[in-house]
This record gives sequence, structure tokens and C-alpha cells, in this order.
Amino acid sequence: MTMLDPRALRDAFGSFMTGVTVVTTRDATGAPVGFTANSFSSVSLDPPLLLVCPGKFLSSYEVFTNCRHFAVNILAEGQQDVSNTFAGYKGDRFAKVAHRNGLHNLPLIDGALAQFCCETHQAVPAGDHTVLMGRVLEFSHAAGDGLGYVSGSYFSLGLEREIDSKVPTLCGAIIVSGDKVLLEHHDGHLRPVQVAGAEPGGQRNRLAQGLAERGIQARIDQVYSAFNDVDTKLHYTFFLASAEQAAPPENTRWVAVEDLPNLTYVTPGIHHMMTRFAREAQTGDFALYLGDAERGDIHSFR
Repeated sequence: MTMLDPRALRDAFGSFMTGVTVVTTRDATGAPVGFTANSFSSVSLDPPLLLVCPGKFLSSYEVFTNCRHFAVNILAEGQQDVSNTFAGYKGDRFAKVAHRNGLHNLPLIDGALAQFCCETHQAVPAGDHTVLMGRVLEFSHAAGDGLGYVSGSYFSLGLEREIDSKVPTLCGAIIVSGDKVLLEHHDGHLRPVQVAGAEPGGQRNRLAQGLAERGIQARIDQVYSAFNDVDTKLHYTFFLASAEQAAPPENTRWVAVEDLPNLTYVTPGIHHMMTRFAREAQTGDFALYLGDAERGDIHSFR
């Protein structure tokens, strides 16, 4: 039998765009437990069934495979912090995330786009996971857009759709590695790495292509700033991105985050953006800016 490369297979699976959920229940002592999952699917309307797939690597794996009831919370855009907490935080996850109790005392995440309280219908071992099928007993659904996930990165469809409607001309990335940011030189000034030719709905793909063409291997995350610049008469869309620090490509250099506010950039709008980035990087609480180079609105990712 041909052996498959697990890393390559994982990457191939990861190219399927999904939403993000937090699955919750209570253990034998009544303590709440939960984990982040994008292995979620509806199964049937009659009877109303859904499934999730807890992995054997979870500390709560046995709890979920033997539970009588569980809940699925579909996260809304902006709830990346909730997803990250339930994906990796080792302490009391529920102390960090607002929640309430639903049917059968199941923990429900505040702000989730949809919530399903289920009784376990069937649990089927499947390789290194278990297919946990639930019969929906009660659910709620709010208007809005869900938090997206693809190729190891989050995306916010609603926010990016709003940006798409403005037909941006240039897109770029604030590429971070440790405490440094990759900047490029342009006409004697600095700017984040930019790519020309982006079209509505195509910024992320065009940016990924442009970075790869320059030999920059970076993971593109959420949109960070989108603004019109009256001086250049262009619209800019910048994404957050991360990369392993390596020798910088031609015409670029790594710059310490703390030095960003003191540099000279190609436009005042980019200077404002990089100054804000340096300030927000101190706490890791980044927010999306939409507007023009001088005035706009801040949209928290939390």
C-alpha cells in the first residue's frame, strides 16, 4: 500500500474552507469542557442530526465519546480569540470566554452565530478521531457571518465582502516574524510589501501569488486595514501575515516593531497604519480599520 505524506495530506484537507465551532459538554463532575473544531457537518433534517469529530489527542476525548449530551457553537466572525482559547489554552477556558447554560446545563458560547444542544445519537470510532453524531434537541440562530478557516488561517467573509465592494487597487501584507516586520523600499521611503493588480474578491489570492513570486513564504491572516488615500488616489488593503525570518528578498529589510513609528513611509496613511500596528503589537489586540487615510472606523476582532 502506498504511504501518504501526513503533512501533505493535512495541507490538502486544509484547503477546504470551513466554519469554526466550539463543542462543549460537562464531565462526570459537572465541570464544563470544550474544544475547537472545524470537523462539523449537518447530517439530516428528519431526524435532525449533526456530527463533529473529536480527536484522540484531546485531553477531553473520553468525555466526549461517552457523553450523553453535547452542544455545538458556530462562531461568528470576530471570535478568533474564542477559537484560539478552546484550541490551545491549558487553563480554565470557560473563565476566559463569556457563556451561559442551555438545555441539559450545556455550556453555550455568548455571541456564537448558532448554537445546537444535542443528545448523543451515535459515536463511531474512525481512525484517530471519533465521529460523534448528535440529535438536535434545541437550537438558536442569529443573523451575521461566521468565522471562516482555510489553510491554517482565519478569514472573515463579511468584513472582506465589505472591503471588496470598494474595489481596492493595491493590497499588501504586514509580515511579522518574532519582533520584526518585513518592509520594502520604494522611492526612498518604506512601506509594507505590496502587490498591484488586486480585484474585488481577489485580494487574498493575488497577494499570496505576489508574495510567492518574490520568494516570500508567508501565512496570510485576517484583513488589518483598508483605506482610501486622497494623495495617491488609490485604495489600499493590508492583511496581517506571519513568516519565518529569513534573508530578506531584494529591496526589503526586517525592521524591529518598536522602530516602526519613527520611520518615513511612502504616504501618511501608511505611517498612521504602521504606528497603530506597533501600538497594538504590544498587547496582541489587533483591530480592523476601514475608512480613509485620516478618518475611519475600528472593528475589533474580539
